[in-house]
Amino acid sequence: MTLQKNIDRASSIKLPTEAVIGGKLVAAKSGKTFANVGPRDGKTLNLVAEGDAADIDAAVAAARASFEDKRWRSKTPREKKRIMFKLAELMERDLEELAMLETLDMGKPISDTRAIDIPTAINSIRWYAEALDKVYGEVATTPSERLSFIVREPLGVVGAIVPWNFPLHMACWKVAPALAAGNSIVLKPAEQSPSTALKLGALALEAGVPDGVLNVVPGYGEGAGQALARHMDVDLIAFTGSGEVGRKLMAYSGESNLKRVALELGGKSPQIVFADAENLDAAAEAAAWGIFFNQGEICNAASRLLVEEKIKDEFLAKVVEKSAKYMPGDPLDPGSVAGAIVSEAQMKRVLGYVEKAKAEGATLAKGGNRIRTESGGYYIEPTVFDKVANTHTLAREEVFGPVLGVITFKAEEEAVRLANDTVYGLASGLWTANISRAHRVARELRTGLVWINGWDACDITVPFGGAKQSGFGRDRSLHALEKYTELKGISITYG
Repeated sequence: MTLQKNIDRASSIKLPTEAVIGGKLVAAKSGKTFANVGPRDGKTLNLVAEGDAADIDAAVAAARASFEDKRWRSKTPREKKRIMFKLAELMERDLEELAMLETLDMGKPISDTRAIDIPTAINSIRWYAEALDKVYGEVATTPSERLSFIVREPLGVVGAIVPWNFPLHMACWKVAPALAAGNSIVLKPAEQSPSTALKLGALALEAGVPDGVLNVVPGYGEGAGQALARHMDVDLIAFTGSGEVGRKLMAYSGESNLKRVALELGGKSPQIVFADAENLDAAAEAAAWGIFFNQGEICNAASRLLVEEKIKDEFLAKVVEKSAKYMPGDPLDPGSVAGAIVSEAQMKRVLGYVEKAKAEGATLAKGGNRIRTESGGYYIEPTVFDKVANTHTLAREEVFGPVLGVITFKAEEEAVRLANDTVYGLASGLWTANISRAHRVARELRTGLVWINGWDACDITVPFGGAKQSGFGRDRSLHALEKYTELKGISITYG
């Protein structure tokens, strides 16, 4: 589609406004709504039901009832699979609508939501549907007079709280395995991006997911999110977001019913480029893509670029050159590679880090400015800082925007030390032609993911999650099912 056709389609699309609770689309019990503001032009898209504790109570009650009467978990694997495949088919049917909703809410390019975000979400539903009848229990080694076996059972009511940067993608990373395991769910989307989660809830009902099994409650963190995390009848909170909120969720668990908590809390991921890297052009492309894709609003963004000193100037020039293609454009333009920052508040936060980097002595090599101000939207050009010290704020704190810090090193040991010198441990990468170095450094990096001669080079078959203050628990792969299930040991003694 052309830009004008996308603009026309955006102006006519019906954005969802109501919560999905107990199989019905409903307004908030309080009658309150909140403004869903589009980052493309800073204008209000629509008014969405503002869920609070009363709505969470209703959603949790619906989820608990659906779990206790076994309307979902007692279905055969074949039945569950059929319904989840139907959901994926409906999402595929409405792919254009979902992509437009995601672009309007988030400000990301329509080309990305069509080709990456929505297809990836659909694939998550299909993958776990296909996997759900291929996970087996165990038989223990026991004396001859006894048989002991271990089964995995669903936890019960899962509270899923997801971020705004990949709204449907992240929701499906949690909803798909939770459904596959037989749980009932209350999904709380970020207030900045509620639309595709609400649409998902409606499509699930159309697909045949029983009433109350997937509930979606939009609202603010301090209202709906906190009520969900403190609820005495929720068995797990699965969360992706900031470390600040993650700490609160752990406290809420302790203050309530000791519910399980699974956290993915972002990172300050290093991408290390050694002088012996075989293809510096490919490494530079990965360095630019790793931080500027999705406007840098990625938990595993390669925000720290560690470059061996002898090639730093040459390599920095390549990265600056390749960053030019990530200049933001209109998110509805099919030719735009980058779009808007999600909100005015986030834009100001990112620009604050730019000013802080300058004040601390880093050298601005490219960008650093708000652009496209005439649109009314929230756009920042790709920004690169040279001469960043690992002690600078830019190297310590998660910016969540298109800002790259370049750090130099002289030897392998220093590179590993600098890479690990962070409270985070989500992802890391390295570029080298030396196979021994590749294996050695990969084992030394304290992160949940390591990519060698590539960045973000994996898919749903590989678990996603981190170490240290990047959280615990895994999304993706069969390992994601572990946090949505309870192990039960059963022993039979022969009479």
